[in-house]
Amino acid sequence: MTRSEQLFERAKKVLPGGVNSPVRAFRAVGGSPRFIVKGLGSHILDEDGLEYIDFVGSWGPMVLGHSHPDILKAVYDRMVNGLSFGAPTALEVEMAEKMVEMVPHIEMVRMVNSGTEAVMSALRLARGATGRDKIIKFEGCYHGHSDAMLVGAGSGALTQGEPDSKGVTKGAAQDTLMAQYNDLASVERLLEANLERVAAIIVEPVAANMGVVPPKDGFLQGLRELCDKHGALLIFDEVITGFRLAAGGAQAYFGVRADLVTFGKIIGGGMPVGAYAGSRVLMEQVAPCGPVYQAGTLSGNPVAMAAGLAQLQILTDHPEIYAVMEASAQYLANHLRASADKHGVKMQVNQVGSLLCPYFTDTPVDCFAAAKTSDTKQYAKYFNEMLLRGVYLAPSQFEAMFVSSAHTQKDLAFTAQAADESLATL
Repeated sequence: MTRSEQLFERAKKVLPGGVNSPVRAFRAVGGSPRFIVKGLGSHILDEDGLEYIDFVGSWGPMVLGHSHPDILKAVYDRMVNGLSFGAPTALEVEMAEKMVEMVPHIEMVRMVNSGTEAVMSALRLARGATGRDKIIKFEGCYHGHSDAMLVGAGSGALTQGEPDSKGVTKGAAQDTLMAQYNDLASVERLLEANLERVAAIIVEPVAANMGVVPPKDGFLQGLRELCDKHGALLIFDEVITGFRLAAGGAQAYFGVRADLVTFGKIIGGGMPVGAYAGSRVLMEQVAPCGPVYQAGTLSGNPVAMAAGLAQLQILTDHPEIYAVMEASAQYLANHLRASADKHGVKMQVNQVGSLLCPYFTDTPVDCFAAAKTSDTKQYAKYFNEMLLRGVYLAPSQFEAMFVSSAHTQKDLAFTAQAADESLATL
């Protein structure tokens, strides 16, 4: 039994399913999870001394790769002065100023501790600011595990008010309305059926929790127009896309204005963090300025702020990073398509910026229904073949591959060859 397998057996006795987040359990792909001890650049090392090229990157925040020296130095320099105070620090101000500088259409920021918390808080703010109760989300888009968002969160739920998780009451979910991603008509029908009752539409600008599904031309702009027409707020959930698609996030990348934006992952440089942001008028509705209450002992934690600031500063100083990552993702996407064709494997590969995802289907994937046509058993076989060859992918079909600036041409060529060999076995 390997060291990872031994740890997993121990973990199952004290952690539900042996993990602290479900996808880590490898249930969708079989086998036992690898327990990681170290990450450096684009590579990770497990408890058995096996090395992998990493395309999970802690689910997105490692945009510069693991253990970047500038980020480690910033964390060390901060932590020797204390880990948390429950009081303001200069770093919180500097982080907010940096985010406002980089992201269009935001004027104020509230730091929190996770993407889930950021979304939950933004929805409360939207309801408080509009005096309305209902929220429109999209089937297959994931916005964290708060009760109201566990509806159609990558599952087969098709109607409003049907929770995806035990423990979520129908009362908690009843104000969540379900639309279809990339289908403006489905949104308009809900708005017309709930006139002056919808507080906000929340969307992943790139749906990165059903793999990677880009918005169709005009979809995000259409949401903006529908929100303006019906007096609802538009919320971009940029927990994945924020500071990854572009320095200004999806608003800059697609040229569409959101009223509120939620962030996570990258703004902590690998530390636990989240944030929501918007105009001064909206954000001053949040306590202590306004009546919408939200608080957090560890919000704006100085160690997380130090790590995040270091990462954002590098991205500001080196904007060419985005073009390099996008080119790397395009290289992999093109090689995957070519290998699939060569070996007669049905495959669609979606790619936006540094995000990509292979689907084992011949159906173009532009919505959750199309994503679900992917052969998940084929993906599991592919995943395990890649793992054997030293490439670490997400242990789930419906997750993205994250390319970082640390992935070298050697890494990319190795991955392309591993994919070709793996697809040949299917």
